Amino acid sequence: MVRNRRLLGLMKPRYSVQDVNTLISFLRGCGTFRFEPYENGLFPAAAVGKDLAGSGYNRIWVRDNVHVSHALHVCGAVTEARINVETLAAFFRLQAHRFDAIARGDTDPRDAKLRPPIRFRAETLTPDEDWANAQNDAIGYFLWIYARLVADDIVVREGIAWDVLALFPPYLRAISYWRDEDSGHWEEMPKVSASSIGVVVAGLRALLALLRGTHGQHIPTAYRSALRVDVVEELLNEGTRALAGILPAECVDNNPLKQRRYDAALLFLIYPLDVVDQSMANQIVDDVCTNLGGDVGVRRYICDSFWCTDYRRKLTSDQRTRDWSEDMATRDALVRCGEEAEWCLFDPVLSLIAGAKFRSTRAPAFLDEQIYRLNRSLGHLTEPTGSVPELRCPELYHREDGRYETSDATPLLWTQALLLLALWSMHKNAELQ
Repeated sequence: MVRNRRLLGLMKPRYSVQDVNTLISFLRGCGTFRFEPYENGLFPAAAVGKDLAGSGYNRIWVRDNVHVSHALHVCGAVTEARINVETLAAFFRLQAHRFDAIARGDTDPRDAKLRPPIRFRAETLTPDEDWANAQNDAIGYFLWIYARLVADDIVVREGIAWDVLALFPPYLRAISYWRDEDSGHWEEMPKVSASSIGVVVAGLRALLALLRGTHGQHIPTAYRSALRVDVVEELLNEGTRALAGILPAECVDNNPLKQRRYDAALLFLIYPLDVVDQSMANQIVDDVCTNLGGDVGVRRYICDSFWCTDYRRKLTSDQRTRDWSEDMATRDALVRCGEEAEWCLFDPVLSLIAGAKFRSTRAPAFLDEQIYRLNRSLGHLTEPTGSVPELRCPELYHREDGRYETSDATPLLWTQALLLLALWSMHKNAELQ
């Protein structure tokens, strides 16, 4: 399903290097890959404009910024990636008192309002206090991207924020992240989620590699205790054991309101995080494609009520994007299973996963899947309707009055980042043919 017909002549059943270059050049010229940061290098969740500023999508989400920063890093915009993660580090430095209070046992981590915040205002680095801040995936994502950029010498050795990195191991131990109930990728009812644990595992792996390498020899004395290799190894082992007991499910809680067999967030444990082995990766991909795939995009999970059918009629603009984490029953009453929104994040990830498998195996079936998922991703780009500029990356499509429409968060920069990476991967594989 291709929304914008201007793409029809550019989409191919097989891509040459020139085909990919032409497509990327066209989309860049149309503004599809416009990443406009604030002055300090942080990115809003969506380029929503002043008319939708009340939606909150002009705020900074740690998770979204890491995905954008990763894409910029991979695609060569290393300065932009560095500035972004260094500003994220500066934000977490301002929240050191929250990390320390929980690590010391002075603050109860069950109160999400006292957790280190993961959404904040770019201009002042002021956190949104009234948000579902118990999001361990966001913590793990930051650890992962920051350690990677340090390891690649993009963050220079003299500028490494060891004081910030030292906040994380004591905090993660204090909350027992491997069995901690957090609101996770989708910022909803707290539960013990494999997708959150897996992101922290990825962050700890990246941190451990950093500590074991030459960078680890230059840790200032004040931070060595918190950043001991054995401490990080212990935390990593706890998370790895917990994942083994949950995957391929997202949550195995006995409470049916929390239990979840399928969740598309698990795809991120394959790409970009590379946390699971190939057998588990295959299972997760099959689970998502079989149980969550839709006509347009991919559902987050079964009976997801966010932007369900006729969402604009059912909720006011202020209600649509408020914190629902403590009142999921009210929103869930709006949906019938089968009416979930279909998201645009996951086809690019599935294309990236298939592309990596093609590079390692040269099996034609994986190249076919990579191209199929890339073309579905391109098909999501918006048509010229007047309300949204054309050829933009939506957050999702949902049914409103019987028609598929985008949500208010269009373009979503997280989707942009993943589509850019999917085209980068296609370029690499076109060179191999």
